[in-house]
Amino acid sequence: MKEQPIINETEFNEIFAIMEASFPVSEIRTRSGQQALLNHPYYHLYTRRNEEGQILAFLAAWELPELRFVEHIAVNPEVRSGGIGRELMSGFLARSDKPVLLEVEPPDGELEQRRIGFYERLGFYLNPYEYVQPPLRAGQADLPLHIMTYPEPVTVEQFERFRELLYTEVYGVDARSRV
Repeated sequence: MKEQPIINETEFNEIFAIMEASFPVSEIRTRSGQQALLNHPYYHLYTRRNEEGQILAFLAAWELPELRFVEHIAVNPEVRSGGIGRELMSGFLARSDKPVLLEVEPPDGELEQRRIGFYERLGFYLNPYEYVQPPLRAGQADLPLHIMTYPEPVTVEQFERFRELLYTEVYGVDARSRV
């Protein structure tokens, strides 16, 4: 898997279209908010392309000094269930020498349980600690989610440190005001 810097509007549009088709509005930033991340030194995009160069899938991650955070991974709906997402994530994990975190919805429904199972098969652990994602857009409420970690579950102390890093570095909010 090779990092593909987003250098033009067409590539950004391909990724944002996959993002909009894959996530509810509460789990993605506005177009301009997402585009602004491209200039952040910790934010990286990894893509999988077809022979024509079209982006089929992407993984958006924050490469922080203490951890790697997968903010989004998505596959174009037209080519889902072909193993592209698994390959993209497996390659990302193979290059990880520090904990990898991601957020998932609570396992309340079949789709959510299947998504958690997908990550568990890749070696992630669902942690039991309370967590909310701060709003990604103005006017939205906190979003109750769970944190999954790779390659092992985390202690409550590790979780609290990781949550603080996510709040301050990824979401730009004061961690103390969120707990």
